[in-house]
Amino acid sequence: MKDFLRLTADAVEPEHERPAPDKVIAGDPEFTTWNLEDRDGLYCGIWQATPGKWRISYEEWEYIHILEGRCVITSDDGTEYPLQAGDSFILRPGFSGTWEVMETIRKEYVIRL
Repeated sequence: MKDFLRLTADAVEPEHERPAPDKVIAGDPEFTTWNLEDRDGLYCGIWQATPGKWRISYEEWEYIHILEGRCVITSDDGTEYPLQAGDSFILRPGFSGTWEVMETIRKEYVIRL
């Protein structure tokens, strides 16, 4: 059915990448993305990251639901947000800080540009 899409990593081929070297603070994180929806500035899928720490800066709006793993997102003002499987949250445009993965993390995401 073209109007129904199940969020599963089996639905598309994954993309592999790493954060830009100048953003990496610790470790050697690798990202795997299964982008299942890409239309009109809306993106939806599953993302995984291995342990490490890197700088982040959001120009987009993103809803996130953590499926597995543990991480800490820290804003530039020093506020820490420890996150684990079962947590859901939104990062709004203008958020910047760091993302540190302690235990390989997998999330579902919806991004709106």
